[in-house]
Amino acid sequence: MFTTAFSPRFYETDAFGHVNNTVVTGWFETAREPIFRIFTPDMDIKALSMILARVEVDYVAQIHYGSEVTVNTGIEKIGNSSFTVWHEAFQKGVVVARGRAVQVHFDFAGQKSSPLPEHLRLALEQHLSPV
Repeated sequence: MFTTAFSPRFYETDAFGHVNNTVVTGWFETAREPIFRIFTPDMDIKALSMILARVEVDYVAQIHYGSEVTVNTGIEKIGNSSFTVWHEAFQKGVVVARGRAVQVHFDFAGQKSSPLPEHLRLALEQHLSPV
C-alpha cells in the first residue's frame, strides 16, 4: 500500500465551503504515481505504457479546508492486460472518499491493449491488498 498526503488549498473549496468533488479525482491520480513508476521509474511520460479506462469515486463525507487528507492506494486485482487500483481518503481519521481506477497496459503503436509483461505483473502483485 502507498500513502500520499494532501493539504487542501483554499481555491479547491466551493460555494458550500468544502473541498470540491472534482479535486478528489486529481488527488487519486496523483496518489497513483508510485504505480506509474513501476512502469517507468523515471516518470518518462512517453514511455508510460498504460491508459486510464475507468474511474469511480464514492464521496463518503465532506472534506474541509484546513486539515490534511491522507490517501491510501493499493492494487485490488490484476487481469490479463488491466489492473484495478483502489483508493481511500481520510481526513482527521475519518474516511471521506473511496475510489477505483482501472488502468490498461496499452500498445500505443498498435492502438490496443496488450498483456501485462510478467515483470510488471510481479511488481504489481507486491502491492495487492484488497480493500
